Amino acid sequence: MRFRLLALALLFPMVAGCRAADVGSVPATPTTPASESSSAPVPEDTPAPPDGFAQDSDAQDSVAPASVAQASVAQASVAISTHQVVPPPPQPNATGSTLWVALADHLGGQPKAPVLRLQSAAGPLTLRDARGREWTDARLTISWRSAPLDTPLTLARQVAGPFASFESADRVARRWRTLGVEALVAHPGEWEVWAPLGSAVPDGLRVRQWSDVILSVVKPVFEAAEGGITLEAPVQIEAPQGLRWKGGVYGGPFRLQADAYGSWTLVEQVPLERYLEGVVPHEIGAGSPAAALRAQTVLARTWALANSHRFRIDGYHLCSDTQCQVYSDPRQAGAAVRQAIAATTGRLLSWQGTPISAVYHATNGGVMAAGPEAWAMDPAPYLKAELDGDSGWVGRHRLPMQQRAAVNALLADRSGAYGADHPLFRWTRSLTATEIQQALGAEASGLTLPLELSVLERGASGRVLALQVAGSGDAPPVVLRLDRIRRTLRRFPSTLFVIDADGPNRWFLRGGGFGHGAGLSQAGAIDLAWRGWTTEAILAHYYPGTVYGPLPAAVQSP
Repeated sequence: MRFRLLALALLFPMVAGCRAADVGSVPATPTTPASESSSAPVPEDTPAPPDGFAQDSDAQDSVAPASVAQASVAQASVAISTHQVVPPPPQPNATGSTLWVALADHLGGQPKAPVLRLQSAAGPLTLRDARGREWTDARLTISWRSAPLDTPLTLARQVAGPFASFESADRVARRWRTLGVEALVAHPGEWEVWAPLGSAVPDGLRVRQWSDVILSVVKPVFEAAEGGITLEAPVQIEAPQGLRWKGGVYGGPFRLQADAYGSWTLVEQVPLERYLEGVVPHEIGAGSPAAALRAQTVLARTWALANSHRFRIDGYHLCSDTQCQVYSDPRQAGAAVRQAIAATTGRLLSWQGTPISAVYHATNGGVMAAGPEAWAMDPAPYLKAELDGDSGWVGRHRLPMQQRAAVNALLADRSGAYGADHPLFRWTRSLTATEIQQALGAEASGLTLPLELSVLERGASGRVLALQVAGSGDAPPVVLRLDRIRRTLRRFPSTLFVIDADGPNRWFLRGGGFGHGAGLSQAGAIDLAWRGWTTEAILAHYYPGTVYGPLPAAVQSP
């Protein structure tokens, strides 16, 4: 149960002029994430500001400046937490590590939340809570109840976001930290960045104020034969012969632990190499040639270590869905996958002694994207825009590819491109104004028909960096940037496309690739492996300048 403050001034009398409209709650329900011209053309060379930063004078109205007013509340907010604090997970390294992976999150966070049902694959499950109480059964059922706090908990924060991806949120958090502020990436439903109330704010960053007084917390209840028993966290669950979960079997052990939002997470503590067994066959396919399987294994290991801070605020490392790497039943890893894992044990890709941002995707359509073409991230020297094909392919096309004609020429060609056999190497889509309005939701409320769809900017690889939707009235247009384009218009396989009008309020898109386009193309890696390329050569091709092998020292997560 929560008591909502009507204005921050009720909590912090020193804060004058803070608008009550800025105070709101954070949703506890998660969302599911992965993996041009119109009748009135708009120039494609308009620069795009970073994701999450003010774009015009109107947006500046919602900016919280680093000012004397902020300094005046710093003393009041110094002892007030931004969230419900939970212990961080242990830091992993490249060898012998155990990752804490969320199998289910935001449990119990809503009224009438569904119960958690756990079933063993064979034999009993053992449940043990922090008080040392223990129960054993083949099936365990856990419900939820609200328990009052002896002392109300006051929370307050500045919130930036939502952002379309962790990468975009993390960039904002890093920039915020350069001001000496403890800025944290959170995922209460969408990606956000949280910082203490009253702390300095980077120039141009839009933030809102949030506060709450927590009067009660959700606790898990074990439904025993003699009745419900309230558990004390963390709750340990052992499954010696495996836990059945979503059609698979997982080895564990497991933890049921609180998160930063007042809900709960079911976490598997899985050894890194077993984690790879649950990732590699689902990401590239177990039937891929050996060199491609090994390359994917190295990337999955590198990505896991480099991103092990992703859910630090919630007390675990990684999720198991498309917001991270897809992690599923490790038993589905056949002999070829296990051989790839064994052959690359302890090896990863690094840059200057640190695991790289080992992003990958299904197919790039014949041209790799630079990192900042996919997300609002700082440039990485190993994630550059490059043509992805043989000498003939490279000879026919040129970068940068920021003009529509050059993108058209590439999309009309496929001979010599690596991974051209992928079914989404080339694709077409139709789009209507109604579909756009539905995808934009409230943002489209002021846009009157007919709509205009325009590319404002392209990156060096030809990908759309800014897509504008404008109405025929006076309402300001909506501009989708970077990963928000595909996050909003989910039928778009990639942002490498051209647009043609196809009648009133209808457009036809021709595009190439599936995914963000940065780093390794899985279809390209499979193609190169069949051509005889080694694992090292494939990785060097997609991540030039990186070092393949073990790190000289234990890897600490960012």
